Amino acid sequence: MSGRAQLMWDEAVTGYDFGPEHPMDPVRLALTRSLVGALGLDREVEVVAARSAGESTLRLVHRQDYIDAVKAASLEPDAADPSYGLGTVDDPAFAGMHEVSSLIAGQSVGAAEAVWRGQALHAVNFAGGLHHAMPGAASGFCVYNDAALAVARLLELGAERVAYVDVDVHHGDGVQAAFWEDPRVLTVSLHEHPRTLFPQTGWPEETGAECAEGSAVNIALPAGTGDAGWVRAFHAVVPEVLADFRPQVLVTQHGADTHFEDPLAHLAVSLDAQRAVQVACHALAHEYAEGRWVALGGGGYAVVDVVPRSWAHLVGIAAGRPVDPETVIPEGWRQEVYARTRQLGPMRMTDGRWPVEWASWEEGYDPADRLDQAVVAARRAVFPLRGLLA
Repeated sequence: MSGRAQLMWDEAVTGYDFGPEHPMDPVRLALTRSLVGALGLDREVEVVAARSAGESTLRLVHRQDYIDAVKAASLEPDAADPSYGLGTVDDPAFAGMHEVSSLIAGQSVGAAEAVWRGQALHAVNFAGGLHHAMPGAASGFCVYNDAALAVARLLELGAERVAYVDVDVHHGDGVQAAFWEDPRVLTVSLHEHPRTLFPQTGWPEETGAECAEGSAVNIALPAGTGDAGWVRAFHAVVPEVLADFRPQVLVTQHGADTHFEDPLAHLAVSLDAQRAVQVACHALAHEYAEGRWVALGGGGYAVVDVVPRSWAHLVGIAAGRPVDPETVIPEGWRQEVYARTRQLGPMRMTDGRWPVEWASWEEGYDPADRLDQAVVAARRAVFPLRGLLA
């Protein structure tokens, strides 16, 4: 197996553009790619532009009538069918939507293929992680569910156990739905509580269909959760279920919208905690999946200050050259930020909270603490189904 990491990138993915008023500004992708270059990380990875996902691949998750509706909306955006979630406020139709959505999906599927076939040990597609798209509908800024397609492709190639871990602030509902009845896939989502955030799913009691009980794990965190609680919750649940499941491949989704600056959610997580969980996911891939790791992007709407730094850290970790949090960001990149956005870019690769300190679950918990209550709820819902002590 090649030890070299792959970075999936095609400049055309920046065409995934819902318009100037939409929060999912594709400049976040362009700035991430240029920051990866400014930090020299693209010399540490193999940069690969995979083929777009064809219809047979898209059908691994999506219904044919939905694919046809996306194609039609791509040709005539004004005639998009809202019954498929297209042409809505969240998912406005735009010319070429099918083509660019298929391209992003193709990068994630290509990443999965490279890792499974041993062409790379790790592969990153930060343009991916569009985890809300359903088999028959667009949802939450997501047209095709590249994360679910990557998992489905791994199963098609012969994988018997694939773990999907999602740390976006929003519940990974589309991936959970795609594999709700499939015990070969373990979906784990760490997200803001559905009481306070879209898509209002991801309750601890959602544990998989009767034929796959315990295959869905949901850790629903109270609004306002910060670094120590977020990292504590991750470590209180994820390593134990992965140790039990023994995945052959680990697929992770790293939406940067948990950040305290993100305008669309209510957690208070720093860039440094996001980096800490990225490091943990890398370690878990090596501990439980022989190093096979597919890492995806996701949400993130602080498009200058947060997203490029968070995903550049992800690329560095996957490349085996993690970026020191105290690294000064090259001035040339900050000039590009200003030229593109008229905003001032960040100075360093840290929010000043490194190293992140958190208390291990093994040290005990406080039944009156809201964060600990969330962890207990997740463990009690799913651990007994897997034969684990809650």
